[in-house]
Amino acid sequence: MTNPTQRATGWIHVTRYDPKPYDESAGGTLFAVEITEDFSGGLTGTGAARFLMAQMPDASAYFTGIERFTGTLAGRAGSFLLRNTGVLKENAVTSEWLILPGSATGELAGLSGSGGVDPSGYFLNFALE
Repeated sequence: MTNPTQRATGWIHVTRYDPKPYDESAGGTLFAVEITEDFSGGLTGTGAARFLMAQMPDASAYFTGIERFTGTLAGRAGSFLLRNTGVLKENAVTSEWLILPGSATGELAGLSGSGGVDPSGYFLNFALE
């Protein structure tokens, strides 16, 4: 039997943003970026992420990376990994998330789902075993 899908929404506050350029050629600069975040709302806890990012000449940026969330979701404590891919344009982030299968720990073991970020905050559609 499949568990029903639930939805969590909320906000992310970036507490650390550490970009390191590694290729500053014409046409865009490539960065390795480390980020630490605080989550509030349906997800309560912290995130630690590493991204590869391309900053374009028009100041937009494209990124992809992996993030570990540690905290609570739906009253359950644990952690899980997210693949996070998106774009930063005109100071707004839009991204897509995928919970990596088998990555959830603790009371979140068996978690599956996807979501993302848009200017109104984050959203996560998920199912718990």
